Amino acid sequence: MDTAIGFVGLGAMGWPMASHLVKGGYDVFAFDASRETLEKFTAEVGGHACASLREVGMAAQIVVTMVPTSKVVRAVLLGENGIASALRSGAVVIDMSSGVPGETVELAAELKARGIELVDAPVSGGTRRAVTAELAIIAGGAAETIEAVTPVLRTLGSSVTRMGSIGAGQAMKALNNLAQAGSFLIALEALLVAKKFGLDPEQVVDVLNASSGMNYNTQTKFKQFLLSGTFAAGFSLDLLVKDIGIAVQLADQLGATVPISSACQAAWTEALENLGAGHDHTEIAKVAARAVGVTFP
Repeated sequence: MDTAIGFVGLGAMGWPMASHLVKGGYDVFAFDASRETLEKFTAEVGGHACASLREVGMAAQIVVTMVPTSKVVRAVLLGENGIASALRSGAVVIDMSSGVPGETVELAAELKARGIELVDAPVSGGTRRAVTAELAIIAGGAAETIEAVTPVLRTLGSSVTRMGSIGAGQAMKALNNLAQAGSFLIALEALLVAKKFGLDPEQVVDVLNASSGMNYNTQTKFKQFLLSGTFAAGFSLDLLVKDIGIAVQLADQLGATVPISSACQAAWTEALENLGAGHDHTEIAKVAARAVGVTFP
C-alpha cells in the first residue's frame, strides 16, 4: 500500500490519530483550518503541512477526514479547490467523522462518479483511546475497499468492524452513542435520587458496578469524572447531542417510533441549552442535580 496519507482535521481526536500514522511509518500530508495547529503538529510530530486542501489530494491517494459534520466533509472534498479536485481515479477517502448516513451515501455516489471510493469509518473510544490507538472503528463501504485500507485503520484502533455498505458505519456509531447516552441518564438519575435519600454516592456506584445496574458509564465515568468533580471525559456535549440527533433522525426516516430515544434527545438538548457550547458531556450531571434538588458532586 502507498505510504502517503492525507489527513484533514487535527482536533482533539485527529491530532493523536494522525500522530499514530506518522509513528506507524506513513508519510502524512496534513491540513487543518488552523494554520497554527498545523505548523505545531508538523514541528512536534512530523509529516508535511499542506497549504491547501487541493495540495492534500495532489500528495496522497488515501485521505482521512476527521472533521465535525457531514457538511464540513462535503466542503473539504467537493468544495472549490477541494481535495477531490486533485485526487486521481482509484483514490480512497476514509471519512472518520460522525456523519449523517444519508448525506454520506449521496457524497459517495458523487465521488464514485469521479472514480474515488469512500469509506465511512467513525470511531468510538474518545480522546483517551485515540491517544492509545485503541479506538473501535466501525466501517461502512465496499468490502474490498475496506480490506485495502485496513492496515491504515489498524494503526489507529484495536478493532475494525465492517457493518455493511456505505453509511452503515455512521448509522451504527450514532445508534451506539444513543444507547450510551440513554444509559448515562438513567444511571445518573438513580445516583442523584440515592444521594437525596442519603446514600453515599461512592458506595452507590460500587453497588451498581457489582450489580445488574452496571453499564459503561457507571464503570468508566461516574467516579472518574462526576464524583471527582473534574467533568473531563473528553467528549463534548455538542457532539453527543449531534450524534443523538442523527440516530433519532434515522429512526424517523425509517418510520420507527422511539419515544424513549426522543425523551433522551430532549434531555441532552436541554442540558446543552442550559450549559451552552464547549462543555464536556458529563456536565449534564450539574443540570440534572439542580432538577433533583441536590448539590453535586
